[in-house]
Amino acid sequence: MDLNTITEIVRRPSSRPGAEWREGDAWLAGGTWLFSAEQPDLRRLVDLTALHWDPLVPSDAGLEIGATCTIRDLYAFAPPGDWIAGPLLARSCEALLSSFKVWNSATVGGNICLSLPAGPMITLTVALEARYELWAPDGSTRIVDALEFVTGDHQNVLAPGEILRRVAIPARALRKRAVHRRFTLTRLGRSTVFLVGTGTPGTGELLLTVTAGTTRPVRMAFDGLPDARTLRQSIDAVPADVWFADPNGTPGHRRHLTRHFAEEIRRELMAGT
Repeated sequence: MDLNTITEIVRRPSSRPGAEWREGDAWLAGGTWLFSAEQPDLRRLVDLTALHWDPLVPSDAGLEIGATCTIRDLYAFAPPGDWIAGPLLARSCEALLSSFKVWNSATVGGNICLSLPAGPMITLTVALEARYELWAPDGSTRIVDALEFVTGDHQNVLAPGEILRRVAIPARALRKRAVHRRFTLTRLGRSTVFLVGTGTPGTGELLLTVTAGTTRPVRMAFDGLPDARTLRQSIDAVPADVWFADPNGTPGHRRHLTRHFAEEIRRELMAGT
């Protein structure tokens, strides 16, 4: 879509572009959402792709993902063999159901900052206990837990002019076993619920992440693998106003699916243990 209110595009921003921020600006990365709808309040676009941030930096500490890393590049990444949760990277990319054209331009950071309940990069990073590095216009930096970033449907903790610079996934989370379940109304539809359970091999711990069915990510942590009743009670304790409603499912439908798939995840992890 043409954005007929835009009067300027900053093609070569400074290395800390926040200093140039002014009202009416938008950060431009993939632009797959930005150009999909009218943006009447915008006057200027600042192109972050010109900064050439490293898309993926694996190390002994884990995996750093640059905010402008494309879905295509993340999908193509081959994780080390001991990162047994590594296949979740590709599975999460596949949950962003779109054409190869979108995959070639849509970014990890853009999907996170859009902060929709069904954002699969949110599911991925919350489930793998990531932390986000945010850059403020005044030059300061802050680190935010992925779980705390999204606060509601299309809402997050970003202040005006603040940028998501990178995502850091710790190696200890990548070495966990990860089991996921996802439901859509149609084969190529948006996620109605997307659940991920992780646990360190040889232990009974369980971290259950619930997304898509809730307006913000929900995490349930258990030191020992819970029984079915305890797990269900934890799901039923999620506040009613957190369950999401849209044409893909009612809150009651999503809660029902979450109970069902959470029990499948629990049993699969228990069998693996």
